[in-house]
Amino acid sequence: MAKFLYKLGNWAAENRKKVLGGTIGFLLVIAIIALRMEPSFSEDMSIPNTQSANAGELLDKEFQSSENTEGGQVQLVFKAPKNETLESDKINLIITETLNEIKKDDAVATTVTPNELGNLSENKKIGYATVTYKVAADKVTEASKEKILEQIEKTREADLQTELAGNVAFSEMEIGGVTEVIGVIIAFLVLALTLTSFLAAGMPIMTAAIGIGIGLMTIIIGTSFFDITSVSLSLAAMLGLAVGIDYALFIIVRFRQEVEKNHSIQESIALATATAGSAVVFAGITVIIGLLGLSVAGIPFLTMMGVSAAVCVLIAILIAIILVPAILGIIGPKISSSQKNQFLSRISSSDKKQKGSNKWGEFVTKRPILVTIFGVVLLSIISIPFFYMELGLPDNSTKSDETTERRAYDLLTEAYGPGYHASLVVVAKVDKQSKDHEKAIIEATEEISHISNVKSVGPAISSPSGKVYMISITPKTGPNDSKTKNLVQKIRDKSKEMKKENHIELLVTGSTAVNIDISQKLNDAVLKFSLIIVGFAYILLVLVFRSLLVPLKAVLGFILSLGATLGFVVFVIQDGNLINLFGFPTASPVLNFLPVIVVGILFGLAMDYEVFLVSRIREEFTHTGDARKAILVGIKESGKVVTAAGLIMMAVFAGFMLAPDPILKSMGLALTFGVLFDAFIVRMAIVPAVMTLLGNSAWYLPKWLDKILPNIDIEGESVIKDMQREKKHYKKPKLVKDN
Repeated sequence: MAKFLYKLGNWAAENRKKVLGGTIGFLLVIAIIALRMEPSFSEDMSIPNTQSANAGELLDKEFQSSENTEGGQVQLVFKAPKNETLESDKINLIITETLNEIKKDDAVATTVTPNELGNLSENKKIGYATVTYKVAADKVTEASKEKILEQIEKTREADLQTELAGNVAFSEMEIGGVTEVIGVIIAFLVLALTLTSFLAAGMPIMTAAIGIGIGLMTIIIGTSFFDITSVSLSLAAMLGLAVGIDYALFIIVRFRQEVEKNHSIQESIALATATAGSAVVFAGITVIIGLLGLSVAGIPFLTMMGVSAAVCVLIAILIAIILVPAILGIIGPKISSSQKNQFLSRISSSDKKQKGSNKWGEFVTKRPILVTIFGVVLLSIISIPFFYMELGLPDNSTKSDETTERRAYDLLTEAYGPGYHASLVVVAKVDKQSKDHEKAIIEATEEISHISNVKSVGPAISSPSGKVYMISITPKTGPNDSKTKNLVQKIRDKSKEMKKENHIELLVTGSTAVNIDISQKLNDAVLKFSLIIVGFAYILLVLVFRSLLVPLKAVLGFILSLGATLGFVVFVIQDGNLINLFGFPTASPVLNFLPVIVVGILFGLAMDYEVFLVSRIREEFTHTGDARKAILVGIKESGKVVTAAGLIMMAVFAGFMLAPDPILKSMGLALTFGVLFDAFIVRMAIVPAVMTLLGNSAWYLPKWLDKILPNIDIEGESVIKDMQREKKHYKKPKLVKDN
């Protein structure tokens, strides 16, 4: 690997202009293709083979309709002005005129007023009209949406509060907003202080931007062939940008170190690609494996989410080992360590007096027991809320009250109660053995109505075949309330009784039941996925570090940081602590696929930091045999880079955490603090402290195992040894005097 990367780095530097031009040309071509194809995201987050999914399929099969029921639908939720109702002629005229204007849009199939639907609240103050389109919700054009937005502004001017609900999105997720830019600016400042050069600091951001551009365009093209959710694009952008900056940073730092050793620019680029590039490839592959491992859960949308993010990480690796060396070939002399910015050097205290200092390393190695106990106890305490974590899927109630969807949600809750948003559909399946199934259905409906937390039960509607009945249920509580989840389970328990007694099976479906089933399956997948990831990480690290205890320490540290991350997420999002500080509108269940996502991503990032720090410690221990000295050297030479990489990751993730969308916010929060806990508490404190306590035994590996394990050279030692061998055998030519 190292020898191949050495040749690749050398080639990229020699052909720097061709590589740079080819990369930009490829980006332009793929962007043109993606924009012509247009994105076609699928927001289907269902899971096959759950009871709710099977019940939904049965419902579709038995209640087939010749009418087009797949069209997108918008609900215009109205609230009458003070001292008026929606029954007044004046208000009805405004509503009718508004809907008539909207109906002029050729994409609109039908419009129905609140009075025609008969859905006015008890006090007649609130009701909703519906606008149904001829196309699916995700195919409704911006022009059609703009038409509705223009019309509701007119109703609002008439003091008729109007908000929007339904399956057509008006407050869509945005990528590349102001908050994300702030994250990138902070990352630039961290890079500038680390590299003491504004030019050098801009290079990782530029290469990461090119990589993320190629990655996102690839994903957009992929939406035409695979079911990819829009949140997959956001996750890929978040992760691709962070690792893209970090991987370029690692190679640039190593390049500058090689230049300091008096190697030529060309040779320094090749060596940096062979050494730091090897570590980048290995670290990137671990991230990709963690992301592809999401497929273990057997959940389609989660699998595609992992694949999408893995594509961006793969491109970040290729950019780091091909484009970065090429750009170094162009501007290398201008960003070498000798070209430091004096202003930045003074701020970062990177003068000669500070070069030999290693205060943090001395602190940790002199107090290993204290540091270990403090770190473990701190993370353990933060982990406590994880044990009562509740999963759910964010709905309009978790959005900011500045969005029309949130205001519509609140109006509908005011009108019909929180259970309006949690309606359930019970599919009653009649067994052939049932003699009087109509009587049995009536009894089933009656029994369901007496279950606690049921607000109302609609009459059973028979399918054309007479074998299946549909019963609508409205709970008293909202979709993410634990009482609603208990109600679903009680109906399913009741089904077992009725199947024995009346030969009728009750299947619960509807969006609320689907989300409950998804959350449960994802919750079950976390433990399975975590065990696979931890087991894989241990084997991988044994191969890399050729030790039994160092990898064990690494995976136990990962478990600590993972527990603390999820515990902190529960503390903030679910318990509602510090929600104003982080900008969450209200407390809510944890995003149901967040734990699995965090496991996959945090595993990869944790292994990144472990590899970049401990591989340097191992390299020094191999040469000196002094365990404590090796730890000090590792912290001194790699600690600064790991610290910078962690801060950059946090800056990028924090930018997404500040975004308005609740899904992006929760992912940004989890990954920001996940990096904080893992990079700074586990890798920079607990890891060196535990290794100090272990001493030389940290590197113990049975001889028989050492012989059979393959040697993975992630530090490029083979290339360095070859160079030393060449220099040793090199004979200076004798000068021949002319006769």
